[in-house]
Amino acid sequence: MRVPEEYVSSTTVYNRQLRSDGNGRTRETEADGSSCPGTLIVVSNRQPYRHSYDSDAEEAGSVTGGDVPNAETDDSDAGTDDTDGSSADFPSRTANSRSNTGAVPRPNGAVERETGERSISVDEPTGGLTAGLDPVVQQTDGTWIAWGDGDADFAVADEQHCVAVPPGEEAYTLRRIQLSDEAVDSYYRGFSNRVLWPLCHEFLDLVENRSNDFEWYRTVNERFAEATIEHATEDAVIWLQDYHFALAPRMIRAGVPPSATVAQFWHVPWPSAETFRYCPAGGRLLEGLLGNDLLGFHIDRYVDNFLESVDRYLPGATVDWRTRSVDHDGRTTQVVATPMGVDAQSLADDALASDIDRSTLLESLDIPRGTALGLGVDRLDYTKGIPERLAAIERFFERNPSWRGEFTFVQKATPSRTEIETYERHGELVKSEVERINRRFERDEWQPIVYTEEYLDTETLAAYYRHADVMVVSPLLDGMNLVAQEFVAASVDADSCLVLSDRTGAHDRLGSHALSIDPTDTAQFADQLERALTMPSHERQRRMNTLRARVFDDDIESWMRTQFDWIRRVHGGTNGSGPGSDRDRNSRGRTPPV
Repeated sequence: MRVPEEYVSSTTVYNRQLRSDGNGRTRETEADGSSCPGTLIVVSNRQPYRHSYDSDAEEAGSVTGGDVPNAETDDSDAGTDDTDGSSADFPSRTANSRSNTGAVPRPNGAVERETGERSISVDEPTGGLTAGLDPVVQQTDGTWIAWGDGDADFAVADEQHCVAVPPGEEAYTLRRIQLSDEAVDSYYRGFSNRVLWPLCHEFLDLVENRSNDFEWYRTVNERFAEATIEHATEDAVIWLQDYHFALAPRMIRAGVPPSATVAQFWHVPWPSAETFRYCPAGGRLLEGLLGNDLLGFHIDRYVDNFLESVDRYLPGATVDWRTRSVDHDGRTTQVVATPMGVDAQSLADDALASDIDRSTLLESLDIPRGTALGLGVDRLDYTKGIPERLAAIERFFERNPSWRGEFTFVQKATPSRTEIETYERHGELVKSEVERINRRFERDEWQPIVYTEEYLDTETLAAYYRHADVMVVSPLLDGMNLVAQEFVAASVDADSCLVLSDRTGAHDRLGSHALSIDPTDTAQFADQLERALTMPSHERQRRMNTLRARVFDDDIESWMRTQFDWIRRVHGGTNGSGPGSDRDRNSRGRTPPV
């Protein structure tokens, strides 16, 4: 997969050309891209800008015509379509889109013009990791390599599938990978989300290892790796995002200059070694991930699980538990825990800027004034624990009849991966349970649960967060869960309560001042709901002020600084003594988990 050196070196010139203004001068940017030590190449399923035909005659959606990662809300889950179910990275086509009604610039200076009456709009990121990384790539003469899922993505790209972004402020190259329907079905909906997603979340009974899915996963990883190698220079910092690219690091390492750095952040949990033993092609995934110089997870537990999986199942690999590193195939991989944050200040600003006050919000949801408000914001994913949450709400109303008519729970749900039958069945279950509980307890104009799948823009979502009295985040397992942190950041009045699953990565940071729950313990869950609703105001404020301090201190900018600090360490060959090693005592002197 190695490409000619003269082609590789041309990438820097190509990117710098994009950054020239009309007078041929390179635009000034902040010094070094949040301390990234080289030219940054981001490899992600998510693209930062999506081009779509802006026409009523066109179907909304992607070139694949089905579920796409950019259409879903964060992990990351992270983020992600898969990074914890946070707020959507992309607004709807009718909101916050930039319309190109004339010529669309190409990175080589050519333009893509309209065809007939068709115009093209650009959807841009509004939050999460995608929005956070975009300015960093701009500052580093960088490249972003992603799946091109917009129906006009390749109409505006050049013959190498590259386009200059951001539109009108061209600062870096977006390289798009075109995937066939079969590739999307097998690589994305198949091995990524029928095998790795349930396995990493400890749902072994939902793992579906279909024939050919892994081969497509390998093929797509190879295509992303080949594209990355084409753009990699000697000082390249290649940063892969998430579980869609477990094989790619080893492929990339084989084709880039030895001085380039390969790093990856795994936004979902890493399962226990006992669970990982059932992973199809698990050894190949471990070998692929050990092609990284740096591999990041959200919390210590996932680091330990990964190291133990390597220790048990990869012969020839040596785990150093003290430094949390792995020697394999003549290379060292540093493994670190760096919990991801959110753009706390932007969320607080959105909450303050919204013109939706509490009365307006309640009225829009047909909730009587004076009613206490509970809130859940999730993708319709079986990992999010929504049925267990509904069971706890039902138990709460059974035990506390005085709260009937006085408390309403709003469940904001976003359909996700609807072409996978497990997700379709789960969505139907959630809606049927909401209807059943409402029939049981409703009275006059009051219902205990308001269920909505309506799209919420960032300011509206921030208003929901701000006016909620109780926020419930109750996944059965979650890599981090950014929704919990988003709620805290938007709680500018600091007079609300967070009920948080002890099975989220966010619990490690926020659990001491949230109300902690085991999401499968219905009785305890119901008790904590009652406690949240009856907690004195001074205690709510004390807890929330502490939570807000933590979320603002450890925001997404702080997280990215930590990532680049670690990358700088491994970039310079000093694995094993990176940032946080003095602050995080758990990263030194550890022994293997029992």
